[in-house]
Amino acid sequence: MQAAYRPVPHTFPPVAPPLSASGTVNSKPVIEVAESLATVAPDEWNRLTGRHPFLSHAFLHALHETGCASAETGWLPQYLLMHEGNTLSAAMPMYLKNHSYGEYVFDWAWADAYHRHGLTYYPKLVCAVPFTPVTTPRLLVTEAGQRAALLHAALALARRLDASSLHILFPDPADLTAAAAAGLLQRQGRQFHWHNDGYRDFEDFLSRLNHDKRKKIRQERRKVREAGISFTWREGRELTDADWVFFNRCYRQTYREHQSSPYLNLAFFRRIGQSLAEAIAMIVAERDGAPVGASLLFKTDTHLYGRHWGAVEHHPLAHFEACYYQGIEYAIANGLQIFEGGAQGEHKMARGLMPVNTVSAHWLAHPEFAAAIENYLDRETAMMTTYNGELTARSPFRKS
Repeated sequence: MQAAYRPVPHTFPPVAPPLSASGTVNSKPVIEVAESLATVAPDEWNRLTGRHPFLSHAFLHALHETGCASAETGWLPQYLLMHEGNTLSAAMPMYLKNHSYGEYVFDWAWADAYHRHGLTYYPKLVCAVPFTPVTTPRLLVTEAGQRAALLHAALALARRLDASSLHILFPDPADLTAAAAAGLLQRQGRQFHWHNDGYRDFEDFLSRLNHDKRKKIRQERRKVREAGISFTWREGRELTDADWVFFNRCYRQTYREHQSSPYLNLAFFRRIGQSLAEAIAMIVAERDGAPVGASLLFKTDTHLYGRHWGAVEHHPLAHFEACYYQGIEYAIANGLQIFEGGAQGEHKMARGLMPVNTVSAHWLAHPEFAAAIENYLDRETAMMTTYNGELTARSPFRKS
């Protein structure tokens, strides 16, 4: 089904003129629509986003400038920028899209239903960080009342662009509350995160697991060592251009082996390697002194985010070591509280990552489809609640 919705360049409606929170043009405060962050000073943007790497000007602009998330790949930036005088006081990162790749909240069935009824689902308007299923603020504000104004403008823009829908992916609780007040539907999702319970080291963490899970992890780690594979951590400015070239090779080869197309490119990796060095760590797998795989992670003062993995040689269980066990060890050693191992994956529970709810918000222009999807989401939410109870009952941790 997905092949029917491949990106088609340059098929988007024209960009709307500046909008105000009241829906009029050129009043104050003014909310403008921008196709690039090139016109926004990094310091001004980052003042709204805090220190989160995925929301940073450097990360988002690198995605656009290197062609990873651009009109050519089906991600046309439509940033809402609220100005009060000469000051950027609020913003909302959005994209007009003609496909649903790289979102991690799956609406292919919705698109198919539109298609089967002779309706057009694309373009749609999406508020998200491309290729990054991480919960962060999506309505970037300096005061709470601005959330409603941004949502009002986003809905007005969706209607003006004749988009089928507006989707806010992986917002934080404050944004969800504002979205619900604006009439958006909410959809439940599930991820698996590791939480640091004050562990002294990896063995202390293992001691909290039940016997079977503890034994299995030790067996997996031993088999990787017996294969002659070791791991090193490299951070920030320690990473050389050769490291990025090798990582890109691993990343692309792994995508090819899964018969898929990679979202990111070497130009992007090189760029963030310079502009976001303080937020980056790489775990490199080596055999006989030569690198054979690598895992790319991002970090804040409290969180570690496992984002991308690749290898040039296949070694059973090396993926679990590089993407989970090494990440947990790194988080413990550096006093980080949460390790997010990426989207989906019940298998992560056996490695000590526990289920966590995620939520997205959705508005659909077609009233009958909106009602049908609301009904579907009610049933899906009930199923997800049951599913979450089943997952909790299968906790890998000792009952005590």
